[in-house]
Amino acid sequence: MPRFESVDHLREYRRQLAARLDPKQLQVLVCAGPGCLPMGSDEVAAAFREELQKNGLEGKVALKECGCQGLCARAVKVLLRPQEIAYQHVTPEDVPEIVEATLKNGQVVERLVYETEDHARIAHKADIPFYKGQQPIVLRKLDLIDPESLDDYLALGGYRALRKVLGDMSPDQVIETVDKAGLRGRGGGGFPTGRKWRVCADALDEVKFIICNGDEGDPGAFMDRAVMEGDPHAVLEGMIIGGYAIGAQRGYIYVRHEYPLAVKRLNLAIEQAREVGLLGANILRSGFSFDIKISRGAGAFVCGEETALIHSMEGFIGEPSPRPPYPAQQGLFGKPTVINNVETWVNVPEIINLGADWFAAIGTDKSKGTKVFSLVGAVNQTGLVEVPMGTSLRQIIYDLGGGLRPGREFKAVQTGGPSGGCIPAEFLDLPVDYDSLQSVGSIMGSGGMIVMDNTSCMVDVARYFISFLYQESCGKCTPCREGLKHLLFLLDEIIAGRGEMAHLDLMEELCGTMASASICGLGKSAVNPVRSTIKYFREEYEAHIRDKKCNALVCRPLLKYTIDPETCTGCLACVRECPVGAISGQKKEAQEIDQELCVKCGLCYEACQFDAVKVE
Repeated sequence: MPRFESVDHLREYRRQLAARLDPKQLQVLVCAGPGCLPMGSDEVAAAFREELQKNGLEGKVALKECGCQGLCARAVKVLLRPQEIAYQHVTPEDVPEIVEATLKNGQVVERLVYETEDHARIAHKADIPFYKGQQPIVLRKLDLIDPESLDDYLALGGYRALRKVLGDMSPDQVIETVDKAGLRGRGGGGFPTGRKWRVCADALDEVKFIICNGDEGDPGAFMDRAVMEGDPHAVLEGMIIGGYAIGAQRGYIYVRHEYPLAVKRLNLAIEQAREVGLLGANILRSGFSFDIKISRGAGAFVCGEETALIHSMEGFIGEPSPRPPYPAQQGLFGKPTVINNVETWVNVPEIINLGADWFAAIGTDKSKGTKVFSLVGAVNQTGLVEVPMGTSLRQIIYDLGGGLRPGREFKAVQTGGPSGGCIPAEFLDLPVDYDSLQSVGSIMGSGGMIVMDNTSCMVDVARYFISFLYQESCGKCTPCREGLKHLLFLLDEIIAGRGEMAHLDLMEELCGTMASASICGLGKSAVNPVRSTIKYFREEYEAHIRDKKCNALVCRPLLKYTIDPETCTGCLACVRECPVGAISGQKKEAQEIDQELCVKCGLCYEACQFDAVKVE
């Protein structure tokens, strides 16, 4: 690949790539995203490689291990182009049949395509309900390119925005375009991106920095990971444009330690960009110099907060600082610094390419563009979705996610990660945007969306997230450190059957103090799981406190296991499973559970084949 000496040279090379593309060439795209890799996508790719060679199809069929294809519930996924046939649950054993039937004879392997609830089969990606209603911008190229190929990225318009910026736009025009587009930071706070860039650009210091926050510590969230692994050059292009806009010469990508593949592919992309002159000194002979380096985090959740992230990068403990000054004024090593997350940076090239008006026309009045969510939990079709801002929760959960599993009822959805609120069924038609979510006690966050059904206990849910936040709190400020400690204690008391009604008032008071007095966003938003569950599911707290019952049958200290003497056959299966010898009785006679000895492990309930063991 040549080294690009000018914007015209880059334009010409991209034209040559586009001219060589054959839209009719057969392609096999094996998903190598976060959902498919653990299910053996590398083995599926290896099987395709071997089978293509056996059948003399090497060179005739392009095989790529691409980024996340979205529908993680159906891993491993394989997409065949140009037919746009989507195969699911593919194993290495299925590969010979796919090669023979589809690649050689043009036939669809019906058993591997998407199946609806009424057993209709859908072969083409565009017709699958999960993809309908989505509008991919950030995720657009993930199932089109080999993430380790710069040519693939360039052929689909990659670095066209950078060429436009360096050839035709001033830094001020870039900031004005991003500001006019209405792009808000996708990392959680939703601060206007253009306004942040403007503050940093106006700072008088000659040394400035760009940071991409790829920490993403929310349980169940993998949006940024999928993009870093599947489209790494898009992250770089957005950062280079941002560096040009604010006058920075150095950028850093802060990636959590648990994302080794993302680190590998980002490093490869950085090396490729340097080799061709898209990173380094005097990029495209424009006079602008910029380079990027990876900084690895140790997995501390609090380091997702920008000032804590900066301290971590500087070699100090990841603790937040009071603001102001804001990082855009005084950030990394005391220099003006712009921090945005992965999704924000990837939106930037698209805004430059297609215009501010195009982006601003998507979404709502105050929340422009699209948002990527990791849809997980008690929903049928889990995976990554990208929808216009303002799409309702109902559309995401039922139309895209396929609703809940048979026999289950929707109870709540939590948005915004562990610091988000739990939203009940009455708000299913709520539009998903920054302001609407805040109005019901939740947040957008980075994009986690956890669906819960009637088997979830909301007291236990609140305790789970408070426990997580307590462990992840840096402990620097008293309201967060002590507030989380006491919230966790009170929730433990309620779940153990020692709760009092006064505890609810005390928790609400603690939440108010934490929200107003904590230093950073972790402490301020950590109250959302408690506040929202007390507000919308107060009856569950009261049942735990007054009746000593968990109606969802989750909180073990409040459960009671008994054996129905009319149903019990005396098979002794429960006796054999009980770890503490709490069950007694003669063979072929009804058994009995000693409530004093019972540790409520539930093994007897699982072992009984006659539904004689009851739990309440």
